[in-house]
Formats: sequence, structure tokens, C-alpha cells
Amino acid sequence: MSKPKSPRKVGDREALAVATTIRGSAYKLNLVAGLIRGRKASDALNILAFSKKAMAVDVRKVLASAVANAVNNHNLDVDALVVKEASVGKAITMKRFTPRARGRASAITKPFSRLRVVVREAGEEGAN
Repeated sequence: MSKPKSPRKVGDREALAVATTIRGSAYKLNLVAGLIRGRKASDALNILAFSKKAMAVDVRKVLASAVANAVNNHNLDVDALVVKEASVGKAITMKRFTPRARGRASAITKPFSRLRVVVREAGEEGAN
């Protein structure tokens, strides 16, 4: 006997992609994620491709993965996809130390962030 199938974490006309360890602070990642929220997936990919922010590379990979999941796993129309959600959260923080004067040490924190991108198929404009 096997485990029961887990329920979907998103709606029927939606697809999801998650990156759990993106190197960089959640604040910087959220600045880039804010650029694509609510936009068409094709427009969002273009915005991220030409953005000067370093985090845009990782956000673009996650968005491309969400689009691929929508097309391949859920048979959604690639031209009708809209970024419904791009949420950012904190993940782990690596702690390192660097030597300072008089035998002391200073802490260095290297934060990691997580990104969750949900794309949905925009059908009729009146329905959400």
C-alpha cells in the first residue's frame, strides 16, 4: 500500500516553481520579484533578461521553470500565462568569522533566500 497522493498546492489553472536557496538577502530578491508580479510571463522574462540587478538571473530561472511546469505538467497555454504570485522569504544564514585587531573576531552573515513563483492561465478577463 502506498501513501495517498498529496493535494495540489495551487489551483487547477496554475503552476508553481520554488527555489529554496538563492544566495542573497530577501530584501534584494524582493526588489526584483516586485518587477514581475502581475505581469504576463513573456513580458516578465524580458524584463528580467535586461535587468541590471544580479538577482534577476535567479528569478528568471525560477520563472522559466514555472512556465515549463505549466506547459509540460498541466497543459496550460504558454501565451496566456500571468505571474500570479512571486513571494520571497528567508532561508538559512551561513555564519562566518573574520579576524580583527587585538585578537578579536567579527561575525559575517551570508544570507540565503527562497522564492516561490506561481503562474496562472488568464482565461476570460472578467474571471479570476
